[in-house]
Amino acid sequence: MTVNNAMTEMMQALEQGDLALIDQLLESFLMKELPEEIYALAEIFMQYGYMKEADRVLEHLQFLFPEEAQLKIDHANVLMELGNEDEALDLLLEIEETSPEYPQALLVLADYYQMQGLFEVAEKRINEALAILPDEPLLHFAKAELLFETGRFLEAARLYEDLYEQQNEFAGIPLVERLAEVYRAGAAYETAFDYYVKALDDEVKPDILFGAAYSAFQSQKYEMAIKQLEELKELDPDYFSAYLLLAESYAMTEDNQKAYAAIQEGLKRDEYDKSLYLFAGKMALKNGLPEEAEQHLREAIALDPEYMEAVLALISVFGQQERHEDVIELFETLQQNDFEWSTLYPFAAEAYENLELYDRAYEFYRLAYNDFKEDATFLEKYVYFLLEEGKRSEAKEVLRQLINIQPGEPEWQEKLETLEFE
Repeated sequence: MTVNNAMTEMMQALEQGDLALIDQLLESFLMKELPEEIYALAEIFMQYGYMKEADRVLEHLQFLFPEEAQLKIDHANVLMELGNEDEALDLLLEIEETSPEYPQALLVLADYYQMQGLFEVAEKRINEALAILPDEPLLHFAKAELLFETGRFLEAARLYEDLYEQQNEFAGIPLVERLAEVYRAGAAYETAFDYYVKALDDEVKPDILFGAAYSAFQSQKYEMAIKQLEELKELDPDYFSAYLLLAESYAMTEDNQKAYAAIQEGLKRDEYDKSLYLFAGKMALKNGLPEEAEQHLREAIALDPEYMEAVLALISVFGQQERHEDVIELFETLQQNDFEWSTLYPFAAEAYENLELYDRAYEFYRLAYNDFKEDATFLEKYVYFLLEEGKRSEAKEVLRQLINIQPGEPEWQEKLETLEFE
């Protein structure tokens, strides 16, 4: 069988996914074909994801050429894919520092250490390679990626900028998109937005539209964010993250009706996102729809009983409507489920007080006092409760704390003096 016929038959077996036939053909291929054809087959196996077969081919080639550094690097890459990291590292560490392939080996090592979360070791390997090849773009890109992953956004941006001046993309990644992402991650939202706009000029993609909208929102360009998000919805109606940001953008422009409509549309697409229900509850309140608000907030809590922000919002709704029994019911349900949140103690205390359950109110006022000593509104309510209950000694303590945080309020000093005189 000729080389071309052997490769053609192998390719057909690959496309059919016929592992038995591949195994049958491979033995003959390795024994009969030239090394360059065998190496080409190894590359094809790696490209198609047949790593076990690639391992077999590269092991054969290494037997033929035991000192060939490139074969060791390729084989190490395959072994890592197969989870044989120790064997892969042994191969890479065999490569001599004087070898032309040594920087490539360092880069593979850096990639491995980066995947293991050993970022300092990975950066050291990249820097070693850069010391040998200081002008190699691949190494600068690898370092930029590492810096990006470890949150060193400014350093990463500088490297990406330098690469972007030389070429538009690297390793199949448009550098304008990377620049947009790194500036957004570093909270340089206006710069990020400019790069997202450039990226959209090249290609309109959902992630780029969302990134542009998010950066616009953070830059207080709410109308622009709305424009990008409406376009995103048309392009990909199931891009769930778009709906909350769109609703928030409308809310920032004080168009509460459109904000509520947007979040309701989002809930139709994704009924398991608690943050959508929370925001829907807030928007329903702003649109004068308390019953709908309560329903949305209850849905959020049903999805996550520990969702503090939703619990607080629902308790606030109950408080505004003077539904003290509902406040207590929600609070006691949380207690029964072993959720003890001191943030809720002032609400419970006030609700018990309004229901004339004074012993319970006193219990939670005392519990709340430890965490709310700097909250003048709470302290004021506590003082009046203590005075009503005839607990003058404790009222003095709370009054002293009020004076401490509000020294310019003569009312508290007068009350304290009156109590001390009595």
